Amino acid sequence: MKGKVLVAMSGGVDSSVAAYLAKEAGWEPIGVTMKLFDGEVESTCCSLEDTEDAADVARKLGIRHYVFNFKDRFRRDVIDRFVAAYEAGMTPNPCIDCNRYLKFDELFRRARELGCERVITGHYARIDEENGERVLKKALDPAKDQSYVLYSLADGMLPFVEFPLGTMKKDEVRALAEKLGFVNAKKHDSQDICFVPEGKYHEFIEEATGRKYPPGNFVDREGNVLGEHRGIIRYTIGQRRGLGLALPESLYVLGVDVEKNEVVLGREEELFSSALTARDLSLSPGFLENGPARVRARVRYRQPEKDATVERTGPDEVKVVFDEPLRAITPGQTVVFYDGDAVLGGGVITKNR
Repeated sequence: MKGKVLVAMSGGVDSSVAAYLAKEAGWEPIGVTMKLFDGEVESTCCSLEDTEDAADVARKLGIRHYVFNFKDRFRRDVIDRFVAAYEAGMTPNPCIDCNRYLKFDELFRRARELGCERVITGHYARIDEENGERVLKKALDPAKDQSYVLYSLADGMLPFVEFPLGTMKKDEVRALAEKLGFVNAKKHDSQDICFVPEGKYHEFIEEATGRKYPPGNFVDREGNVLGEHRGIIRYTIGQRRGLGLALPESLYVLGVDVEKNEVVLGREEELFSSALTARDLSLSPGFLENGPARVRARVRYRQPEKDATVERTGPDEVKVVFDEPLRAITPGQTVVFYDGDAVLGGGVITKNR
């Protein structure tokens, strides 16, 4: 037996198979399900059913299973950050914050308390050894690769993480779960942000804050008024639908001016920009120490990577210049840097230009 490992078990099929593979690899798995919500928050995951499914799989595997209450940390570092970003005219990615602050911070702390050597999750990503260092890499199945949302691990956490599913395809995972008799073998993956069912962001934010966000003006880049919007939290860069305007041509959201309570609209070609600034960085050791670097960069989860040059412009800031303009680079989203399959790190986009 290699030693104890903590396995994050959400109740889904991926984390259940990860727990099985950890045991097969000679580890002593301890299953942990995170309680992230009180009853007042409707959720598409972490429900009582999910917890029961995780416990059922743990019993079948003959491993210990605990439920840890992380709802205060989740509220502070995921939900509150999500709300604050929208109020600032940005479009956040709360799944990245959940990975960073819950799965790979709180779970690491509990893992140490339980004497576990590593944390194992059901993410689709790989960790390889190169020149004595562990390197985060894309999953072999590009359709399921989740390396983008794990970029913060490049900054020192990789020696303590394992991703058993990184070389598998989803249908292989489901087939194995069905063979093992797991109750969740055919369970559907959640497509929504877990605490915003049906993607109704503005309704969630208004309920969470107890505030109504006042209407204001739609304007063009010259400041000409085009109509009235219904509150800035309803709009994100690149949006065309749901504007409620009768205009002679299709216009898109180019930006949100919080101070003026204005939403700026323009033509689709105005959505393209060639550079961005990012902060709140997590970078692999040595990256950018010798000046600007050529990378492949991704600015949204499912968008393809593009060639770019990245250079450090401050202690916690980089500028990224793309070889070709990209559509709808959005503050609040994340830029992640790659060298082939290897993740070099990333940061939160603060400005497009």
